[in-house]
Amino acid sequence: MKLSALRNRTVLRTAAVVLTAALSVALSGGTGSADPDKAPSVTSVTKEGRTWHLKVYSAAMGRDITVDVQRPVDESQPAPNLYMLNGLDAGEGTASWAAQTNALGFLADKQVNVIQPIGGRGSYYADWIQADPNLGLNKWTTFFTEELPPLLDATLGSTGLNSLAGLSTSGTSVLQLAESKPGLWKSVAAYSGCAQIADPMGKQFVKLAVETWAGGNTVNMYGPADSPLWAAHDPVINAEKLRGTQLYVSSGSGIPLQRDVEFYTKSAPGIQGDVNLALGMIIEGGVNACTHNLQDKLNSLNIPATFQFDPVGTHYWPYWESALHNSWPMLAAGMGLPA
Repeated sequence: MKLSALRNRTVLRTAAVVLTAALSVALSGGTGSADPDKAPSVTSVTKEGRTWHLKVYSAAMGRDITVDVQRPVDESQPAPNLYMLNGLDAGEGTASWAAQTNALGFLADKQVNVIQPIGGRGSYYADWIQADPNLGLNKWTTFFTEELPPLLDATLGSTGLNSLAGLSTSGTSVLQLAESKPGLWKSVAAYSGCAQIADPMGKQFVKLAVETWAGGNTVNMYGPADSPLWAAHDPVINAEKLRGTQLYVSSGSGIPLQRDVEFYTKSAPGIQGDVNLALGMIIEGGVNACTHNLQDKLNSLNIPATFQFDPVGTHYWPYWESALHNSWPMLAAGMGLPA
């Protein structure tokens, strides 16, 4: 039996039991209707120091989307765009780069527009096949690949070079987006995301995230479990489309340190800390297996990528902030910036 198959069997025995509650611990933090006759546009810009709060109308979703932008250190000069995607709650709560890390401070002295979309909770930033009663109309792939980039270039006077980073559920999404429009993002970083969605383990991740935690229905996303759309959007199956993109992919092992124990105890008052820690360990262990499977597939295709497998670490923000720092030289190179 192949090593990757052994990993999948091991993780599947535990993932279904514990992932339901784990997603809310690790990631907690308008419906609209499409109007193809109304063009995508920036409907408002509010400036707060170096932060610009944009309202961007999406024709695909029929509503305004909030996009926060931290402007570059020198606003008089053109700068590239670094898209920073949040996890399952999509920045709608406190589980965001801005609230949980000093990522914006780290990037503040760099010549880059930091793009922070707000919205799309539980959507995986995908184009859903139909509107969901709870999560509304989701056409995020269209928004990110077709509607938003030219508007940002025009509004921000950017260089037209883009990079993309995401964590946890959006660690899957950034790979899907890169495969949806190869070349749009020159460099992509995925932190603690399960890269596969069409096999039993990957599908379990998606279904528990979307359905159990976010209250949506994956039938509205990619159809029933036997729909070919699951395979069509699986980053591992479609890994050939990543050729030519600079890639950084990271994962912990699930083995905790003392700071992991302290984080889970503190972050979940009223819930037994060691239980939450166990859940965080299981999630990261599953992600580790997915990440190894992506590495195996890319190696088989001779597609270069940087993989960082930390020997310790559970599923939470300090590890993703460290991964951002580690991947910055690659992200910067994709945007034509010095490391």
